Amino acid sequence: MQFVKAVLQYDDKTVNFPFNKMTFFEELYVDFKQTDNGNYQTYHLVIHPKQAIQIKRLALVFDHAYLPNPHTRIFCNGYQSSSESREFALDETIPSLRFWAKKNRQYQGDEHLQMIPRAKGKFHSWTYTYIKEEAFIFAGSLKENAAFTYFLHDTLRHQFTIEKDCHDLELSHSFPILDVFVGKGNEKETFDYWFGEMDLPPLQRKSGIGWTSEQHGSNISEALILKNLNAFLDKKIPLDYFQIDEGYATHLGDWLDLQPSFPNGLATISQKIKQSNYKSGIWLAPFICDAQSKIFTHKKQWLVKDKNGKPLLIGHHQSKGNCYALDFYQSEVQEYLIQVIHVFTKKWGFDFLKLDYLYAVCILPTKNKTRGQILADALEFLKRQLGDKILFANQIPLGSAFGTVDFCSISGNTYSKWENKIERFCGNRERNAALPALRSTLGRWQLNNRVFHNVPTPFILQKEKNTLTPTQQYTALIINVLCGNLSLTSDDIANYSPEQKSEFEYIFQLQKCTIKEVQNLNNDQYIIHFNEGEKKFFAACNLSNKKVTILNTDLQPFETLVRLENVKTLNVKR
Repeated sequence: MQFVKAVLQYDDKTVNFPFNKMTFFEELYVDFKQTDNGNYQTYHLVIHPKQAIQIKRLALVFDHAYLPNPHTRIFCNGYQSSSESREFALDETIPSLRFWAKKNRQYQGDEHLQMIPRAKGKFHSWTYTYIKEEAFIFAGSLKENAAFTYFLHDTLRHQFTIEKDCHDLELSHSFPILDVFVGKGNEKETFDYWFGEMDLPPLQRKSGIGWTSEQHGSNISEALILKNLNAFLDKKIPLDYFQIDEGYATHLGDWLDLQPSFPNGLATISQKIKQSNYKSGIWLAPFICDAQSKIFTHKKQWLVKDKNGKPLLIGHHQSKGNCYALDFYQSEVQEYLIQVIHVFTKKWGFDFLKLDYLYAVCILPTKNKTRGQILADALEFLKRQLGDKILFANQIPLGSAFGTVDFCSISGNTYSKWENKIERFCGNRERNAALPALRSTLGRWQLNNRVFHNVPTPFILQKEKNTLTPTQQYTALIINVLCGNLSLTSDDIANYSPEQKSEFEYIFQLQKCTIKEVQNLNNDQYIIHFNEGEKKFFAACNLSNKKVTILNTDLQPFETLVRLENVKTLNVKR
């Protein structure tokens, strides 16, 4: 990969400039530095306006000869944590939403962003990316608080571009807008170097196992929560976290108005969870409301408006209908959220908050704030309100979560299906299904225990209320536990068979293991290499619906087998 040029478009001008030199123009000057450490380079760029300007584009352009090899892979990290993220072969194409599917889906990912090219031979990735050819080539952002970073692979023109999401930003002060790392070499060593360059604070929270009501959707109640709490106590299965997910509030946004199904309130439940020596958690989507909420009905001035001055429709909730984004910078919105979080943490006593739909706060940039700046401001505000409580982020642009949150989801939800064929046909990368979730979990395994604790989608072992086969459930269990630091389930373990209970207890053994490498072979075939103490294992994972052979191991459709390196079977095939 060879650096070609740096491009800055502002007002009606386009300028190029070299690195390691102050470059002066009539309206501004640019400080662009490159640090070269052999196979690793970092780039740092600061814009110093002399007057007010409007940024149109900032990009670093490289030449790269993409090898027309069937084994060449490009990793594409999706816009937010629920966006499918995986390695792509050169003959593949990143899915795009069909035009008739955009209304309720485009803001969940990057479909509303016009600067993203979408065509054969073009791939894009957010925050970081890599190319696997004869060598391993990596590029990643070191900071996303000034503006999101996206990477464009044009495999037909053999061009690689690093872009900043700063279109139409009005700037009148010095602005450190770009910090990126580019490296070539061993995959593990390159990732380690990138993490080191980010200089993030060490993780403070412990990994663990927990129960969540997530898979029950909005159909939850005090009775359901306490029933599951008592089931774990009765079976004497140790847990670390116990979390109430969505469904406790009457409407999205009306967080302090509880459903009649919680007659004794949430403080009582939180106390019972803590008395069981579990951390108590609660779900909250701080920056959205639904169309039936009090906020939407009586506080429309709190909402983000589209170009026509109407509340911005950001998506459709499966049980609450249309959803809208709150304008975080309005003082009344912040005052309301301060009150809500105070009640949740101080009065009701919850130990951690799962904060969801965080992408909603930064869908529309302002004239003097990029999406990255808005999300950074929002996260700083939330962390200040939470104090020493645990922050579990969901549906968030991942780079902004690095070193900021304690736990972070790294995939979409399974929702008890292996694949959602309708949403796949729509081109929805944020669809809820096991297959895209597992691909993302395998694709983002390197982040675990480095930038935050990875949280894969909850695993399912029970037979009720899902269409996953036992083989699919077991495959999801192995991948999720190995690639994550917080293993969650929504199962009613009171109904577990002895076999299911045994598989649940197997989690405690897997959590002691350390991943060394994940190999993406092709056609949804993976090998996870991991250690348990001195013992070395591999998990051969077949996510496809065909019989395959991996490392001389025959696998049925959707099957995973874990073996010692001497090919001794560790677990019983389901």
